Amino acid sequence: MGNQIRTTILLAVMTALILWIGQLFGGQQGMIMALFLAAGMNFFSYWYSDKIVLKMYRAQEVTQQQAPELYEMVQELSRRAGLPMPKVCVMPNQAPNAFATGRNPRHAVVAVTEGLLGIMDREEVMGVLAHEMAHVRNRDILIGSIAATMAGAIMILGYMARFFAFFGGGGRDDDEGGLGIIGLLVMSILAPIAALIIQMAISRSREYLADASGAGFVGHPEGLARALEKLGYYSKKLPMKANPSTAHMFIVNPLSGRSLMSLFSTHPPLEERIARLRGYRPAKQGSDSGKDGRQADAKAFWDRLSE
Repeated sequence: MGNQIRTTILLAVMTALILWIGQLFGGQQGMIMALFLAAGMNFFSYWYSDKIVLKMYRAQEVTQQQAPELYEMVQELSRRAGLPMPKVCVMPNQAPNAFATGRNPRHAVVAVTEGLLGIMDREEVMGVLAHEMAHVRNRDILIGSIAATMAGAIMILGYMARFFAFFGGGGRDDDEGGLGIIGLLVMSILAPIAALIIQMAISRSREYLADASGAGFVGHPEGLARALEKLGYYSKKLPMKANPSTAHMFIVNPLSGRSLMSLFSTHPPLEERIARLRGYRPAKQGSDSGKDGRQADAKAFWDRLSE
């Protein structure tokens, strides 16, 4: 219940951001227009945000005949989690990653990239799928999809504000409540950052919970832990062309190691997630406690990938 209340507050803040941007654009009239926009977006996001995200990444639904092993794994995890069978989709992308979407467990979709299926063994794929099924069971998927749609709109409005400022817009800075060119420029920078911070607040704690729940569905954490290690490595070697507004939906941040957007990561550190799964916390910087063994394990992992 605490998570639901917090998420409701965060989504309300995102709606307030849209209203604030409308007020800066056109004073009271602009805020009223933004209110209708926010209400329409919330309605539209509830029904169609999953379809938008799937289309954005060209995810194609697969049947049991087309991908029997993948379908069987999702089917088995659905049974263990006590959930309806979701749709299974594959994205034509060589960067390994995955996400779940949908407005509720009866309309859920689990999507993985071709790259993920190509580099992982069955146990690791099961770990990733279990993590995504945990998001479905914990009802994170609607929240993530709505946040993605609203964050995208805020970013677009921010870009529009920058455009108007550069071309002399924003002159209504007195009675109408606008802030002029400087105000539009400041807003164009702050609004997308604020949207990302809200996404971070929504996503981070839910990733830890999905990791733990997913490991419970499988019966052990090692497959997911190994999958996260591989994902961390390949996300730097094969960065994904992803929209920042949807970054929080993926199992690992698709923007890692690419541009300043990675500074506003919507995910907790992979090292911390792996450590929690394996029952230990990573040594603090400068500490030698347990360091040699972990360094040896890490070296063996990187050497194996480099072969």
